Amino acid sequence: MAHRQLVLRCCACLSLAWAALTTAPALADSVSDFYTGKTISLYIGFTQGGGYDVYARTVARFLGRHIPGNPTIVPRQMPGVGSLTAANNVYNVAPRDGTVLATADQALAVNEFVNDPAVRFHSDKFVWIGNPNADVNIVVTWHTSGIKTVADATKREVTMGATAPAPNTSALYPKLMNPMLGTKFRVITGYPGGADIDLAMERGELDGRGSNAWATLKATRPEWIKDRKINVLAQIGLERAKDLPDVPLLTDLVKGGNDRALVLLLSATTSVGRPLFSTPDVPPDRIAALRNAFEATMRDPEFLAAAAKSGLDVNPVTGAQLQKMIDDMLATPRPVAERLKAIIAGRE
Repeated sequence: MAHRQLVLRCCACLSLAWAALTTAPALADSVSDFYTGKTISLYIGFTQGGGYDVYARTVARFLGRHIPGNPTIVPRQMPGVGSLTAANNVYNVAPRDGTVLATADQALAVNEFVNDPAVRFHSDKFVWIGNPNADVNIVVTWHTSGIKTVADATKREVTMGATAPAPNTSALYPKLMNPMLGTKFRVITGYPGGADIDLAMERGELDGRGSNAWATLKATRPEWIKDRKINVLAQIGLERAKDLPDVPLLTDLVKGGNDRALVLLLSATTSVGRPLFSTPDVPPDRIAALRNAFEATMRDPEFLAAAAKSGLDVNPVTGAQLQKMIDDMLATPRPVAERLKAIIAGRE
């Protein structure tokens, strides 16, 4: 009898071991079966040539090879309302099966918690896949503007280009600096993408740009840095870029209290960076596959070589890390959120 029980226990253990060995391949096979022959649409919330576009297209060239079934990834522009058009479409219209990815403004969660009327999504319900580069954002002026420092911007009106009204970061940073630091920025919105703002600066139509990622500017406009075509007034992030040691962080410039808490919150959005995300309700095995593929892409020697050739910095943030960042942003204390809403509304 004892021998029979021992045999039964051994058989049970073997069955469990076999199940463990076969479940993972079965899941992988189900993902591969789904994606084989499929096309993934990657919606880009801005026009071509800007940072979000360049990073998304570079990642798209390599991501499919790391997804089981090797689907084709096709970038598709969907600009509008500072990328909210793309975010709303992905949330409300796109199929929720893992065949849609998107990139949109890093401040989507900020748009949501200040009750932006253009928002028709819950950013914590998106499936966050990863960000290829955590960076600092910068506030810049054109070299002919005569505005070389934040102090200069307190002396006269300075026109700054933005894709959409705050809380889009290109409008938000100047609007924050006006009441906090006494600057006289006048934000002009409606540009479809960052490349359009850049062109307007070159033409003399604008004094500056309210926000750009430092890594993006280095990659897309290296001649501006070489020829000293821009002045970097401030950087927004949790620590200074190593190659901008003398440019102050916005956190260095503001006072304490809710102002500092607010700037720290917005500084954290730079780690959201140039994110990739998918629709709500994607099956868990496909979420895992997409996130694993993103992390594998970030280690892919050919991707890293392509990024280096294009001058793109790579400092990735995982999908799980992004998901937590978004949750933390949405949990911002109400006094801080109310202060931000007042600034956006022009009440300060």
